[in-house]
Parts: sequence; structure tokens; C-alpha cells
Amino acid sequence: MKEPIDQVMRVPLDKVRANDYNPNSVAPAEMKLLYTSILHDGYTQPVVTIYDKNLDKYIIVDGFHRYFVMKTYQDIYDRNQGLLPIVVIDKDINDRMASTVRHNRARGEHSIRGMSAMVFKMLENGWSDADICNELGMEAEELLKLKHITGFSKLFKDTEYKKSWETKRQILLRKQYNEGQKHG
Repeated sequence: MKEPIDQVMRVPLDKVRANDYNPNSVAPAEMKLLYTSILHDGYTQPVVTIYDKNLDKYIIVDGFHRYFVMKTYQDIYDRNQGLLPIVVIDKDINDRMASTVRHNRARGEHSIRGMSAMVFKMLENGWSDADICNELGMEAEELLKLKHITGFSKLFKDTEYKKSWETKRQILLRKQYNEGQKHG
């Protein structure tokens, strides 16, 4: 049995068109994060489309925002030579609308507990606050809240406030670096 993912193809961006019914919208911060994701990781998922013979266009069922990134950012367009990765499904309009909603809703949301644990681990592994904010598309306030939720802030209850604190892992990495500089 062939699945759509088995038949990914790249088509010129101007052969792809948005549908006129998608209820999903993405906030500017998340769009910037999607751009960052595609910039760093490339296209990891194709855009889901149907082919409209009358228009000779691929109409998006899912992946409008991935399409929009290529349409909006010249560096992404150039890197991909203007070719968007797509898959084609064959569905009537009602099934397409249902597919769009299923795709949107199936992505789910990040739980605060899971996100907090992941951020704490990144801090332990040596990432700075700035690294986490830049790479995860977070605001400093959001990171501070997650630190508080994890109990990370309790580690510093008797410590003078600084704009950024160092974890044990960061201190160890700096120590190893400094020792390497002395011997190198």
C-alpha cells in the first residue's frame, strides 16, 4: 500500500495555492519560530495538497504556514530553488476540510510540565537563557515562569540576582574550557 509520504515531490512555489477555508492562524512569534525551524532543520514535513486540474495548481490541505515561510523568506526560497516539498491526496472538498482540521488539531499543544522539564534539562546541559529563548522562540518572561514552575528558581534563593545564572553544567564547561586554555 502506498502512502502519500512515499510520494513526496517538489513543485514550483507558484504552482501551489492556499485553500479558502483554513480556520488555523499562527501568531507572529510562532511564525518566526517556524521560520527558524525551517532555517535550521529544513523542511521536515511536506505540505499536503490536492491537485486541481482546472486550475493546474496544487491546493493546500495542510501546511499553509510552511508554504508561507518559503513565500515570505527569500533565503528559504533560494535554498530550495523555489521548489516546495508536497504530497498529493485525492479528496472531495468536505473531506479536505475535515483533513485540514484533523491535521491542525492532531498537533496538540505542549504541556507546561513537559516544556518546563525540557527547559530545565537544556539549562543543565549548558544552554544559556538567550540560547533557549532564541532557539525555542520564547520570551524572557516565559522562560522565567518555566524556571519557577520547575523549581529551578529555588536553586538560587540565597544567591544575589544576576541577569543570567549558571548551572552546574555551565560552570563545569567553563572550567574545562579554561583548563584547556591553560594547557593548550
